Parts: sequence; C-alpha cells; structure tokens
Amino acid sequence: MIKRPIRPDELKLWSMVAGTVRPLPGRAVPKMDPDHAPAPHDPDARAARLPAPDRPVHKPLRQASLDPIEPGRRHRIAREREEIGARIDLHGYGQDQARAALEGFVRRNFDEGHRAVLVITGKGLRGDGVLRRLTPEWLAAPALRDMVAGVSEAHRHHGGAGALYVALKRKPRPQV
Repeated sequence: MIKRPIRPDELKLWSMVAGTVRPLPGRAVPKMDPDHAPAPHDPDARAARLPAPDRPVHKPLRQASLDPIEPGRRHRIAREREEIGARIDLHGYGQDQARAALEGFVRRNFDEGHRAVLVITGKGLRGDGVLRRLTPEWLAAPALRDMVAGVSEAHRHHGGAGALYVALKRKPRPQV
C-alpha cells in the first residue's frame, strides 16, 4: 500500500465532515493542528458550511398530537406477531378521496375489533409526498382521534417510509 501525504483540499473536506460529529460520551475530542481545526460544534455554522443536498432530505413524519406506537407493540406488529387486520393503499387518490377512504377504513376496522392496520401512502416523487405528510394529521383529527392509539412508520418489508402502522384502541364493551 502506497502512502501519500494528505492534500490540503482533502484535509479541508475531512475537517468539514469531522466538524459535524460529536464524540461518544466519555471520549475526548482528538487534538488537531490549529490551522486545519474544524469550527466548534454549532448546528447553524455547520449547516452554513455544508453544501445543500441535491434532493430533499426525508423529514420525520409530523405526528400531529398522536403518540407513536409503543416500541414493543410496534415490534410485534412488524413481525406479524400481532395481526395486521387490514391494509389500505392510498396510491392514486386525491387528498379529499384519500381522507374519506382513510376515515371509512379506520371506522370499519375499529368496529370490527381490529387492533392494528396498515396504511400505504407512498413516498411521493421526491420523498415528500402529500398523502404521506397529511395522513398522520387526518388520523389525529377529532373524527378519528378516539379510535387511534398511535401511529408509526412501517417496517421496510411493509413499505417503510411509504407506509404507516396504525394501532387502534379497544372497542368499549357495552354497559350491562
């Protein structure tokens, strides 16, 4: 293996990358040559130094006042140890059609006693799909809030970022 000295442009690039990370707890920051030291960890300064990405970065889903599904339950749903009662695919729907279909779907499955369903929204053309962004808000709306226990992004084999697990609450027992 041939070793060569690091070129200044490579060192500059490395210092930009190194400036975006923090050491693990209990680890010290390595000493660097002051001429080539990266700026201290400051997210605003870091963002100003890094080039803008060519395509949008996936933003986490807004959960519009809905709690995520508990990790243990989400794991059981992903592994299909807790049955996914039904699936709905919203591809090709407009916003109004998708919302109406989603509301009917959730109501039907809640009435049938299903505890978990899968909602496939798709990711959109660039990962910023309208249905993907709006579905959690629709599920948190007053019309469905009393039926939905939580919402989480689906596991990769169920659609990943283009699908949601929706945990449904138990249907109340009739009073005797």
